[in-house]
Amino acid sequence: MYDLGNFELPVLAAVARLRGNAYGVSVMDEVSKREGREVSYGAVHVTLDRLTEKGFVTSKMGEPTPERGGRRKRYYEVTGKGEKALAAAWSRSRTTFAGLKLKTAGA
Repeated sequence: MYDLGNFELPVLAAVARLRGNAYGVSVMDEVSKREGREVSYGAVHVTLDRLTEKGFVTSKMGEPTPERGGRRKRYYEVTGKGEKALAAAWSRSRTTFAGLKLKTAGA
């Protein structure tokens, strides 16, 4: 019901973390930082479109700014359905890893 693809999950989580300041480049930067690898703007843009189609995020246009030559940014927000999808993913990951005894990194 709330299945998220491998790249959809970090993008949706980034939109949730950025709370009101989630636009293409900020989402790309957040995902890159959290994933520990560079991600392309194109991949983020396509994923944001897919998340919008699925009803996990909505978007609205910001005001034009002189820094952007009068162009506007598209801002994204997580919907209630998106929050439920994040909660379901969190719950699944906790269940998946429950009871594991793992050595810490570098040990």
